[in-house]
Amino acid sequence: MTATPRIVEVRRNILKRNDEIAHSLRSRFVEAGVTVVSLVSSPGSGKTTFLERTLTALREQYRPAALVGDLATENDAARLRRSQAPVEQITTGTLCHLEAAMVEQALQKWNLADLDFLFIENVGNLVCPSSWDLGEELRIVLLSVTEGEDKPLKYPTIFNTSDLAMITKIDLADAAEFDRAAARANIETVRPCMDVMEVSAKTGAGFDRWLLYLTRRRNARNCEPASPDRLL
Repeated sequence: MTATPRIVEVRRNILKRNDEIAHSLRSRFVEAGVTVVSLVSSPGSGKTTFLERTLTALREQYRPAALVGDLATENDAARLRRSQAPVEQITTGTLCHLEAAMVEQALQKWNLADLDFLFIENVGNLVCPSSWDLGEELRIVLLSVTEGEDKPLKYPTIFNTSDLAMITKIDLADAAEFDRAAARANIETVRPCMDVMEVSAKTGAGFDRWLLYLTRRRNARNCEPASPDRLL
């Protein structure tokens, strides 16, 4: 009869410890001046392709890097390294999410002061990652047009804990008979006034707006003046 309360208490303690590490990471990120963005989605949303294109574009004027989590293999990390940005793989084994301690461990090889952007690609899952703070400044939930418009209604917690919803593979919207209005309405139902963007990593559609959003956010936080030779 005491098993369930005991499990709940253990989970609370684990999450508390995670939050303590995440708080420490966040302080380090702010001190180093690095903008940290985490990406969450279900498998097959195009998260890795989206991130590869983002890293490649940012490298023209910034110093981006990425941590990528997966249950097994380094396939995603190998793909991301094609961008020529620093990339580290975090293999979680049986865990369906990244934890702050994993991020802390993976960062030991890097000097945060050498980075402008750090992207954390979480394990493909719309449930577990919602509870785990990684010290990020910005959490983005990706939804592909091939997944259907009702994902926000099925997984409301991950949308409620994210700052931006990114609709991916928009070049396939017509073929998938994707209803943009319905998808946006469902996002609005779960998270009123949430920012929503549409992109295609294949064609580049929407990436100018995405990069502008990223760089403006960073510049505003760091009080950096606008410069014509930057992605602004």
